[in-house]
Amino acid sequence: MLLRKNIPLKYILGKIKFELLIVTLYAAGVAILYHVVDLSSFSLPIGVPMVMGTVISLLLAFRSNQAYDRWWEARTVWGAIVNDSRTLARQIKTLSKEAYQGEEFFFFKQRFIKRQIAWCYTLSRTLRTQDPLIGMHKFLVKRDMQHMDNYTHIPNALLELHGHDIQQALENGWINSYQQIEIDKTLTRLCDSMGKCERIKNTVFPATYGLYIHFSLIVFFMLLPFSLIEVFGVYFIIPALVAIAAIFFLIEKMAIHLQDPFENKPTDTPMTAICSTIERDLVQMVNESYAAEAAKAEKQFYLL
Repeated sequence: MLLRKNIPLKYILGKIKFELLIVTLYAAGVAILYHVVDLSSFSLPIGVPMVMGTVISLLLAFRSNQAYDRWWEARTVWGAIVNDSRTLARQIKTLSKEAYQGEEFFFFKQRFIKRQIAWCYTLSRTLRTQDPLIGMHKFLVKRDMQHMDNYTHIPNALLELHGHDIQQALENGWINSYQQIEIDKTLTRLCDSMGKCERIKNTVFPATYGLYIHFSLIVFFMLLPFSLIEVFGVYFIIPALVAIAAIFFLIEKMAIHLQDPFENKPTDTPMTAICSTIERDLVQMVNESYAAEAAKAEKQFYLL
């Protein structure tokens, strides 16, 4: 997630450098052609590109709004994951007559709550198409790590282990049937949140919609110099066209990046930062110290 401060200009312009290069070369070619050949008969009224620009602006605004809705839905889902993870840890720690006594139940609590931390990290890494089990040995016991060998979907396997442990707690008399149902409801909400994230990840934004808008932008910038040259003259159409193109292309790129919030980019939903918050809260619930990792200097303008 991009922060409001310290966003370098290099990052912003780097997203559209190729497009701006093409526009600059095209504008320079039109200017040179005006010097070599009399193209005054090819000039267009300024009203023609203005109408096209207005229509394209409306389409870009609509696309940006739809892309932001996808990004915000992803952030809302991860907000629910934070709440349900805290709820699950509290239920495991307190919904038992032996919540504060008994060595076997103490290790059960620790293993269960740390597994929930691992679930959050593995889900975020799965969504970003990364190896989900890197570094998870500090949260998962050896038996749980071995259980993962038979699964390709690691977060789902961890929820299955949660279910087995809840059944074991019921059989051991640590919780009653009503408490099992309530904890299972929390696990169901976590499973629902996982499914929502996968739906956002796997539902492709309509390619034709983006393609048609981009094609319209190309036509718009091909016609625009023939109108600007009557307003700014031959020498100033290059900076004028580049400035206008930068605004349109930045809006287009913004929509493209926001529509995919799980791609390990600065515009992502900050899943790693959210997982760190969950880890801090849940680790403290099992009475262990938490040491936050310092953010890298080069990443101060965004959170992953």
